[in-house]
Amino acid sequence: MNAQKIPRLCGLKIQAITPYSLAWAQQRSLVAARIADPDLPDVLLLLEHPPVYTLGTGSDIKFIKFNLDKTDKEVYRIERGGEVTYHCPGQLVGYPILNLRYYQQDLHWYLRQLEEVILQTIAIYGLSGARIAGLTGVWVEGYKIAAIGIKVSRWITYHGFALNVCPDLSGFAEIIPCGITNKPVGSLQQFLPNISLRQVQQDLSRVFASVFGVELFSLDKD
Repeated sequence: MNAQKIPRLCGLKIQAITPYSLAWAQQRSLVAARIADPDLPDVLLLLEHPPVYTLGTGSDIKFIKFNLDKTDKEVYRIERGGEVTYHCPGQLVGYPILNLRYYQQDLHWYLRQLEEVILQTIAIYGLSGARIAGLTGVWVEGYKIAAIGIKVSRWITYHGFALNVCPDLSGFAEIIPCGITNKPVGSLQQFLPNISLRQVQQDLSRVFASVFGVELFSLDKD
């Protein structure tokens, strides 16, 4: 008889609207702790950000339409891959801090898994999402509703995904999101006017646990 595999533990921490700088520092602290002690459980942070623009390590500023030297907009260049994107309230941001040695040491596999989490989550609401060959993210009827950008350090993941649930999309007009000129950004609210970010948060947590084969436990009281 084969022994049943024990699911890997993953702490779930749901946060209120969190300044980008604080969430970034939080991720780096969690990653450093797990590099020092790989036996620590994984963590999934779910939160929203105030309006902020982020650029990946190699992002080209030609995709930004405002003057970086004369703006009061919050902008960060960070370690993740990918081009410029925008975060704001109403967008569900997920930062998985996972040790890929316990899953697959394969970044393409990990990216597809994150897409799968989004695809299965929106399917709960009757929406059919799609991948586009050669690109990373999830689209619904031609609108990009989820962006993904990651960093991995010694096989510990950070940064992650952003799912547009019910945000004000006007901030995306200030950039060429992800450097993609011919595909518009959209949100779940376009298709489901009464959708609730809190409900999506709960459903996505369950789907994440299923897709990655982990057992979630709450960190909200820590």
